[in-house]
Amino acid sequence: MGEFELIRRHFVRPSPSNTGVVLGIGDDAALLQPSPGLQWVVSCDMLVAGRHFFNDAPPEGLGHKALAVNLSDLAAMGARPVAFTLALALPQANEAWLTAFARGLFALADAHHCSLIGGDTTRGPLNLCLTVMGEIAPGQALRRDAAQVGDDIYISGGLGAAHLALAWLQGQSWAHQAVGPQLPDALRARLERPTPRVALGRALVGVASSAMDLSDGLAGDVQHLLTASGCGAVINLDAASQDPALLALPADLRQRCAAVGGDDYELLFTAASDQRAAVQTAAERSQTSVTRIGHLTAATGVQWQNAGGQRIEAGWQSFDHFAQ
Repeated sequence: MGEFELIRRHFVRPSPSNTGVVLGIGDDAALLQPSPGLQWVVSCDMLVAGRHFFNDAPPEGLGHKALAVNLSDLAAMGARPVAFTLALALPQANEAWLTAFARGLFALADAHHCSLIGGDTTRGPLNLCLTVMGEIAPGQALRRDAAQVGDDIYISGGLGAAHLALAWLQGQSWAHQAVGPQLPDALRARLERPTPRVALGRALVGVASSAMDLSDGLAGDVQHLLTASGCGAVINLDAASQDPALLALPADLRQRCAAVGGDDYELLFTAASDQRAAVQTAAERSQTSVTRIGHLTAATGVQWQNAGGQRIEAGWQSFDHFAQ
């Protein structure tokens, strides 16, 4: 199977019906038309075998995750997904692998009405690079730099389950003691098939003051938001570590999973305290749980606390590709 047959067989689909896509796959470039009065929102993420996922990762889940991590960026901006491109490097053109990969990719794409409009394929070490495009009204995007002192801090869903699954797959003894000899499918899915919180992000437009997605761990990611907004934070780590998958862990391990574990792809967002009812309405509309975990302060840095208000001293750092 040659390159163009590979593309035709696995990635060319009927003409996109999504508004905004004028011309998709089949020419030198795609043509996009933003809806009247809206802006483009664009993000790019790369997944590399052996770095972001195991070399033997199930291809259907990999197709899902490759797009999910990009959609999570759109969710953090409050944008509506429109289209994406795929640059795919493959060691070989494996028919069964490609079929499963495309199935996972397009199942999520169709769920969000997001059209594949082009990209590239080549032979090489397994590498997936997607660029996703969405749209939003001017001035409505949820950004990292608009949080205010006194705002509440929230997370969507739960944190740390993906880290627990990864630790189990890496053979770490504490994870095997917590989970047992078999990794449950539901826990593995938290690592391999994250849920992009697109509906919640869109519902938070006009409600949240700032937002970002959590991909490298709460401890490091929250610092990006605080730096952009010029604030500090007090965070109740017990509230942030209530994911049901973690409840069997000792408190210190549960807190660590929530603080440093990556691959959650949940939303971290802030909102004024008088918006609590509106935040709850957004959560209900999007059928996504949210948890208030702290508040912003004028003092810089993060003060970690437990549920009793006692300070937790920890030098946690999130994942860094060039430091680890």
